[in-house]
Amino acid sequence: MSLASGFVQTRGTHFVLDNSLFLFNGFNAYWMMQVAAQPSERYKVSNVFHEAAASGLTVCRTWAFSDGGKQFALQISPGVYDENAFQALDFVVSEAAKNKVRLILSLVNNYQDFGGRPQYVDWARNAGVRTSSDDDFYTNAVVKQYYKNHVQKVLTRINTITRVAYKDDPTIMAWELINEPRCQADYSGNTVNAWVQEMASYVKSIDNKHLLEVGMEGFYGDSISDRKQYNPGYQVGTDFIRSNLIKEIDFTTIHAYPDAWLSGQDDDAQMAFMRRWMTSHWTDSRTLLKKPMIFTEFGKSSKDPGFSIASRDSFLNAIYSNIYSLARSGGIGGGLVWQLVAEGMESYSDGYEIDLSQTPSTSFVVSQQSRQMTALEHKMSRP
Repeated sequence: MSLASGFVQTRGTHFVLDNSLFLFNGFNAYWMMQVAAQPSERYKVSNVFHEAAASGLTVCRTWAFSDGGKQFALQISPGVYDENAFQALDFVVSEAAKNKVRLILSLVNNYQDFGGRPQYVDWARNAGVRTSSDDDFYTNAVVKQYYKNHVQKVLTRINTITRVAYKDDPTIMAWELINEPRCQADYSGNTVNAWVQEMASYVKSIDNKHLLEVGMEGFYGDSISDRKQYNPGYQVGTDFIRSNLIKEIDFTTIHAYPDAWLSGQDDDAQMAFMRRWMTSHWTDSRTLLKKPMIFTEFGKSSKDPGFSIASRDSFLNAIYSNIYSLARSGGIGGGLVWQLVAEGMESYSDGYEIDLSQTPSTSFVVSQQSRQMTALEHKMSRP
């Protein structure tokens, strides 16, 4: 059931697949394992993969975590897993393969949604370990071991449907250490950086076939001070440059939500920020880090004042054309819109959700970008 002979790899500042340039258009759907844990709801996962494939989307980013005693948790307590939830993740991987979609799987959340960093620290506290804040996630030996155990469990999982170990499955394009790492205890980026170094080495010691990325939003830290001018007015305790220089990290990522980060500013100011954000990180990835980049999260919320489908379409068009022009110059693989859902998933609505089957104009914008990236891939692949 695996979809291709090879794993996605990097060569210089490009992604390659079976020795050819790999460009793509993709999407986020964090909810897939949760929904697939209910057999009667699995068709929604299948439908979204099917609609995505029909729109030319070939990469999907989703969660390979759900921590704590919540409904459909994957890891109920440290090292204790719900086999039903794991089989749901197996289903997600196998459906991706059927639809020729590659997966980026994230291994933990920064936030308390689905447990995340706070849950890991709570587990240690409940086991009698002295902790002072959720930022102990990055430094406490017990918590770090909990995380490593989870990494090992997921990477060595043998899919009950395909019978292929996750670490051997080319359907998976990359692992992500943590969704949007942040650290209030140390804004310099040093604490997060030390954790990334340790965990990146650990992941590669188990699986050196797959690509690995941090999960960063792109905030600049202390290593190159003049880059901080590109931040949206604050730091979050990460250092885009330093952590992506780590040799085990294969490519860079950025997220951007100017409607949330710069909520008091108008559309033009937000778009100007977005262009600067994309260009500065693309330039640094190409020239300084010498690694390819993916724009792994972007979207426009229906909760924004004055929102319309047309305004979102025009926002996506602007982002897509920027991704295309940067890809044409080399160094960016593609972008992943946040986020696709199926019909009847109102409980997962966060304002950014897109149901392609219900929004033909947006579906056209997305499909057009897919076609353009495919055409560009063919054009740039010619000798």
